[in-house]
Amino acid sequence: MTVLIFFVMRILPGDPLSVIVSEDAGTYVLTDEELAAVRADLGLDKALYLQYADWMIAIGKGDLGHSFWNNKPISHLIKRRGPISAQIALMSVIISWIVGLPVGILGAVKRNTWWDHSTRFFVTLFMAIPAFWVGLMAVLITVLVWMYRPPLTIHYLWTDPWLNFQMTIGPSIVMGLGLGAAIARMARSSILETYREDYVRTARAKGLEEGPIIWRHVIRNALLPVITISALQMASLLGGSVAVERAFAVPGLGLSLVQAITERDWMIIQNLVLIFGVTFVTINLVVDLIYGWIDPRIRYG
Repeated sequence: MTVLIFFVMRILPGDPLSVIVSEDAGTYVLTDEELAAVRADLGLDKALYLQYADWMIAIGKGDLGHSFWNNKPISHLIKRRGPISAQIALMSVIISWIVGLPVGILGAVKRNTWWDHSTRFFVTLFMAIPAFWVGLMAVLITVLVWMYRPPLTIHYLWTDPWLNFQMTIGPSIVMGLGLGAAIARMARSSILETYREDYVRTARAKGLEEGPIIWRHVIRNALLPVITISALQMASLLGGSVAVERAFAVPGLGLSLVQAITERDWMIIQNLVLIFGVTFVTINLVVDLIYGWIDPRIRYG
């Protein structure tokens, strides 16, 4: 992952120096000697394998480096904006469960009824519509119809809960609806598959009512794939909410990544992608490990 992101950034046209000294940035044109001095100061004059080695050594020491533009520590950027992105991801997953799980359960219980057909239509619709487009429409409606503008500065949950809620609820609902559609689809198919298991037929043969069968036997075993997809969704949201954060102008890590790509700030891009990838792998590993606690049939030796 580190090798891929490092060399992809070098293959793309342009570098931080070309953006910094460009006439579009409003700066004067540097001489060749000044350009060489700045390039050496940024470490861009070294061979690629040496630049990669320097980056890996810095990561091993816990040093994420500095931004090419403002020379501020990248760790400060992550500490400042990371909690906002993490909160939006967590709220989105919670909303997806609140919306998607009941829809999926009812769709499976009332299979091939008007309820099932209507919910499947809306599930397919929300899975097909890009989240950033829904976000743009939500922003336009709230601004043009209700004349409402959410706060654009960072407000943490522990400093100002109300302004923090206004800042995060929009992108959380937009992404939560899309994730909820995937949850509903997965829950419905998983419950229908579990319905055909032998222990469900045995429970019916013992005279148990349908309600206890669903809640005690079917749903618990059917939740494993739902938990898996929810964990992967949350892991991807920590770095994949770029377009939605951009649409709502939320000052999270996603918006920081967009700005860094525009400015060719390689150090920010490299370290943010690295953090996103490590987070994704870690959450996926944790979910695999807790399978044994959720389902007694699974054991790790």
